[in-house]
Amino acid sequence: MGFFDKLKEGLTKTKQVFTERVEQVFHQFKKVDDELFDELEEALIIADVGAETAMDIIDRLRDAAKEKKITEGADLKTELQAIITEFLVEHAPEESESASPLTIYLIIGVNGVGKTTSIGKLAAKFKADGKNVLLAAADTFRAAATEQLKIWGDRAGVEVISHGEGSDPAAVVFDAVNAAKSRGCDILIVDTAGRLHNKKNLMAELQKILKVADREAPDAKKETLLVLDATTGQNALSQAKTFGEIAEITGLILTKLDGSAKGGVVIAISHEQHLPVKFIGVGEGIDHLQEFNPQEFAAALFEAALTEESPAQEPPEEGEPAE
Repeated sequence: MGFFDKLKEGLTKTKQVFTERVEQVFHQFKKVDDELFDELEEALIIADVGAETAMDIIDRLRDAAKEKKITEGADLKTELQAIITEFLVEHAPEESESASPLTIYLIIGVNGVGKTTSIGKLAAKFKADGKNVLLAAADTFRAAATEQLKIWGDRAGVEVISHGEGSDPAAVVFDAVNAAKSRGCDILIVDTAGRLHNKKNLMAELQKILKVADREAPDAKKETLLVLDATTGQNALSQAKTFGEIAEITGLILTKLDGSAKGGVVIAISHEQHLPVKFIGVGEGIDHLQEFNPQEFAAALFEAALTEESPAQEPPEEGEPAE
C-alpha cells in the first residue's frame, strides 16, 4: 500500500466528519453566496478546524471567489482545498545547512500522546533512510520510561544511551551527544519528561538540556519537535500554545490520526501557532510515522487523486508497545 493510500485509510474517521460535512454544504448550495460561506464556516468548525482558523479560511475563500469571479460551488471547493494546503505550508521553514553532519532532535510532549512510540518509529524511519541513529533516554522522571525506549530501540535496531531513574537528564544528553560524535552518528533523538503541570521546572530542564547540546555540539543542527495526540482535537491546540511558552518549537509530530475524527486540528495548529507539521502517525505499524506532505494531506481530505504515489511500504508489525 502506497503512502497516499495509507493516508486516506488513516484519515477515514476525519473524512467522515470533514469531507461529508463540507460535501453536504456544496451539495445543498450550488451557487456561491453568503449563506454558502456561513454554512461552510460552521462545517469547518465542527470538523475541529477551530473558529479562528475557520474564519480565516472563509475570509480568504471569499476574497478568492471575488477576485476569480467564482460562481459555482464545485469551483469553490477546488479553491478551498488550495487554501487549506496554503495554510499548511505557509509557516514551513527553509532548510538550513549545518557545518556538522549531526542533527539532534529534542522530542517534547505530555505523557500519553505517543512520544516514546514516535521516537521509536522516527528512529526506524531514519535508519531505513540509511542514517546512523542514536537515542537518549533523558526522561529519567517517569517510571519505566527508559525501559520502554529500549524496547523501541531494540525493535528499530538502534542503541539507547541511558542513566538510572531519577538521574540528571542533562547528564544523559552530555553522554549521548559525545557518543554520537565519537561514533559519527547522523541523528541523535532525545526523549524528555512530559511534566506539563510544572511548567517552570520543565522549562528549566529543557533549557539545561539544550545548553549542554549546544556546548558539546555547537555546529549540530537542533530540532525541537512537539508530539501531539490528534484524537484530543482542540486540546492539542491548547498544548501547542502552552509548550510554545516553554520551548522554541521547530515542528510538530501529530500522532493517532488514524484513530481520530478530529484531524482538522492539524490545520488549526499549523495556522494559529505558526508551526510546521513535520511527521504524522496514520497507523500502529513501525512504518506508519511518515513525513508530512501538505498537498497529500489536503488531497486525502478531499479524496482527490494524485498523479504520483510514494513507494509501497511493508505491512505493519503487530504487538506494538504502547506509551
